[in-house]
Amino acid sequence: QMYVNQKFDNLPKQVEVSPKKKGKLTLQLDEMWSFVGNKDNKVWVWLAIDIETREIVGVFIGDRSRKSAQQLWQSLPPVYRQCAVCFTDFWEAYEQVIPNKRHQAVSKDSGKTSRIERLNNTLRQRVGRLVRKTLSFSKKLSNHVGAIWYFVHHYNASLCV
Repeated sequence: QMYVNQKFDNLPKQVEVSPKKKGKLTLQLDEMWSFVGNKDNKVWVWLAIDIETREIVGVFIGDRSRKSAQQLWQSLPPVYRQCAVCFTDFWEAYEQVIPNKRHQAVSKDSGKTSRIERLNNTLRQRVGRLVRKTLSFSKKLSNHVGAIWYFVHHYNASLCV
């Protein structure tokens, strides 16, 4: 356990993305439910993905509030905050945080959030503690956060960008 704690503690808590030029950038954003300790202790994983490169470009782990949506927005590299069009579901926190000219709330049927939904499924498949009905779960928030960040860095590094 000491090895795992050390590994998680040394992980950077921000995403490293390939350089982007200003221009047409498109993001999909979503939040995913998880828990620490027991299902009453909800933790939400907020993610943003670049649909061209499929890189995870923004991450925040917290509750499901406007403040957490703001933290996700702040986690995005500046070029995305300045230029990207963001597709989300209709969760009200997004429209309170993302500037109107950059935000489009769409239904799942539109297909414009399909990549982020696919990423959520991949995340649940590869990080056992995120499976909904599971025996493997985090007892400590730091372990939960560490496992998610480990996945994010590994996922981005494995992409052929």
